[in-house]
Amino acid sequence: MRVANSWQDYKVIATGDGEKLEDWAGVKLLRPDPQVIWHKKRDLKKESDAFYERKEGGGLWHFKKTIPDQWIITWKNLKFIVKPMGFKHTGIFPEQAVNWEMMSNLIKASNREIKVLNLFAYTGGASVACSSAGASVTHVDASKGMVERAKENAKLNGISNIRFIVDDCQKFIEREIRRGNTYDAIIMDPPSYGRGPSGEMWKLENDLVDFVELTKKVLSDKPLFVLINSYTTGLQPTVIANILKSVFGAENVEADEIGLPSDEQLILPCGASGVKIWKN
Repeated sequence: MRVANSWQDYKVIATGDGEKLEDWAGVKLLRPDPQVIWHKKRDLKKESDAFYERKEGGGLWHFKKTIPDQWIITWKNLKFIVKPMGFKHTGIFPEQAVNWEMMSNLIKASNREIKVLNLFAYTGGASVACSSAGASVTHVDASKGMVERAKENAKLNGISNIRFIVDDCQKFIEREIRRGNTYDAIIMDPPSYGRGPSGEMWKLENDLVDFVELTKKVLSDKPLFVLINSYTTGLQPTVIANILKSVFGAENVEADEIGLPSDEQLILPCGASGVKIWKN
């Protein structure tokens, strides 16, 4: 497991009974987490400033004290906006810092201009990290609201050269193939389930391999890396490694769980990531 332990002002305080209490730059949020099946040792709701309650068909935030509508969190030299949103989201997946660091190091070590394509790119953590490392980034997500938040994160860090695209990722790739556009690095964080703009169904277990094979067609002649991240429960790191090996070749493929440390000396599992690296 790779553990994201380099945040300045974020941490997991405590976990238990399907919940995690997090400190986001001084604001304590309690959120559901299906991986947390062990028992908590104290009343986490009592310690929180706000908590998210799941209800049938969705859920809602309960605020025990007045907190900002949104605020800033820092990782190394980068800043990101935190905002309690629907479906328990905050706009940041802090465990992804392990991937940001790895990709940034690869980009810097390449000593050449790297074109990165970030698919299902959400609020732009990876886009900002890769751009800050010197890459040219194309950021694609089907949600206009998430792309707007990504633009805000880029602006917050003084970054103005990310190309933002609101589009279905598969349709965008198909158009890029027809245009003859290529990229040196591809990042993807596909959902477990989803619907396309015309009602097309996406199910990760059924559609991921074909999608990864499609992205191979927009890789440059001198690729640097392809990274796949997944939050789907039960999709083991070895599955991601096998997909990368079958599509791109078996050499230099790594896959691991990723996680977050907690003050209880426990590691909170947060999905799996795999990367194929080319040694150029």
